[in-house]
Amino acid sequence: MLEGSPAVAVVKDAEEARNALRAALREAGITLPSLSLDLVSLVGDFPRPLVDLGRCNPDVARRLAEALRTNAP
Repeated sequence: MLEGSPAVAVVKDAEEARNALRAALREAGITLPSLSLDLVSLVGDFPRPLVDLGRCNPDVARRLAEALRTNAP
C-alpha cells in the first residue's frame, strides 16, 4: 500500500473507528484487551478492514451488555 492511496485511507479510517470504540469503552469502565483490526481483512489490493472485538471474560461481557442497555435509545 502506498501512502495516500485509497487503501491506506480505508485502513486509517478503521484504525480511527477502533480507537473511538476503545475510548468509549474506557469511558464506560470497560477494557477489551484484544480490541484490534483483523489482520486477514487488511490483505489484498483493496482491504476491507474489520474491527476485531476479541475475547473477554464473562464479567466484562456482562458490563458491556449493561453499558449498552443503559445507553440504549
